[in-house]
Amino acid sequence: MRVTFLGTGTSQGVPVIACPCTVCHSSDSKDKRLRTSLLIEDEHFTLVIDSGPDFRQQLLRAGVKKLDAILYTHAHKDHLGGLDDVRAFNYFQQKPMDLYATVEVQDAIRREYHYAFDPKNDYPWIPKVKFHTIDLRPFHLGHWNVIPIQVMHAGMPVLGFRFSDFTYITDANFIAEEELEKVKGTRILVLDALRQEKHVSHFSLAESIHIAERIGAEQTYFTHISHQMGLHADVSLQLPPKMALAFDGLSFVA
Repeated sequence: MRVTFLGTGTSQGVPVIACPCTVCHSSDSKDKRLRTSLLIEDEHFTLVIDSGPDFRQQLLRAGVKKLDAILYTHAHKDHLGGLDDVRAFNYFQQKPMDLYATVEVQDAIRREYHYAFDPKNDYPWIPKVKFHTIDLRPFHLGHWNVIPIQVMHAGMPVLGFRFSDFTYITDANFIAEEELEKVKGTRILVLDALRQEKHVSHFSLAESIHIAERIGAEQTYFTHISHQMGLHADVSLQLPPKMALAFDGLSFVA
């Protein structure tokens, strides 16, 4: 399967509005980060993980013409805020969009997009979706067997996902030992790393490096990166072998 980073930024994106810092004024395209999202596709199935506020822009930039499903990690706005734009796929594919989410995320979507679930609303141009409930049990999606990994985002449970030899974990500052066991043996790991300094709800870069060393993947990419991380080029020089900052548009076969 091919994996593409649609966005690698934190909830404000990079550059941050009105910020005077060096990173926000960088001319390096790798320092331009839309909100965190991931595209996974093979010859049969196209999946996006999280539909944040930049969803439309991300799919246009990546040239996505077909989308079979959206898989959700959690209910924060920077991961849900672009769902209304599935209307284009509703029109061209002539069916509701399949959404794979926990009950808690489904409840948040129903609140955020209440107009799409109002039985009195007969306006034709509302997003049409079909929910598929997931929890910590493995499930099938397309041709993939997906293993959910529960991580904590301060006090909020968030799901990471393992697809065979590829694991994706964002928005985390704690992973229990039994959940880390699910990750071991992963060939390619994507892991949350917000900034250099410790944070209340995200791993710092040093914390993520420590976890990545324990997992020992052939390649680890860090995502959900804020402008406080530093310039992509500078931070990249500090990283251990087999570890790298992800950037928008980075693509590889997993």
